[in-house]
Amino acid sequence: MGALLPYGDRAVLFECDDEHPGRLAERLRGREMWQGDGPIEVVPGARTILLSFAQSVDSIDILGVLDRAREGVGAEAARTPEVVEIQVVYDGDDLPALAEETGRAVEEIIASHSAAAHVVDFCGFAPGFAYMSGLPEWMHVARLATPRTRVPAGSVAIAAGWSAVYPGESPGGWRLIGRTDAVMFDPDRAKPALLPPGTEVRFVPR
Repeated sequence: MGALLPYGDRAVLFECDDEHPGRLAERLRGREMWQGDGPIEVVPGARTILLSFAQSVDSIDILGVLDRAREGVGAEAARTPEVVEIQVVYDGDDLPALAEETGRAVEEIIASHSAAAHVVDFCGFAPGFAYMSGLPEWMHVARLATPRTRVPAGSVAIAAGWSAVYPGESPGGWRLIGRTDAVMFDPDRAKPALLPPGTEVRFVPR
């Protein structure tokens, strides 16, 4: 089940053992999950979910809601999910070094990344920066020892078991494997982030 830890008198931190905490977090945002007022904020992390409330948590059956939410996630997983496809040109600067480090051909790296069923577990670092799990174990490579001072917007990258797309130009130490024209974050859209937690993603070579 995981541990439920106090986080002040109006919040709890759930240390979850779920494979994809982003999916569970999306269920916990549903008002129908709660009797009375639900959380005012649900923030998934790599292995945690923070639930913040407007009132004291003492009177809230959080464990019961977590049980129901996990059942709902299981039921959703049994259905065919909607997948967001992102077109990628796989020409990243770090592909040759990755091939040497992993002992795999560049073509195999590209094929494995595009074949993986990615899921957004949480967002952070910058608006629209989605941390996606789903890489095979042999692609779990470390970040660069010295980060780049400039990574172009739309760069597709991997590091520490995650995939991501840089939503804007920024410094960064992830391994660059490709690029996309997809806009990760647009404040003028109804849903600014293209890939919120829980989203299933497929990278398509072009």
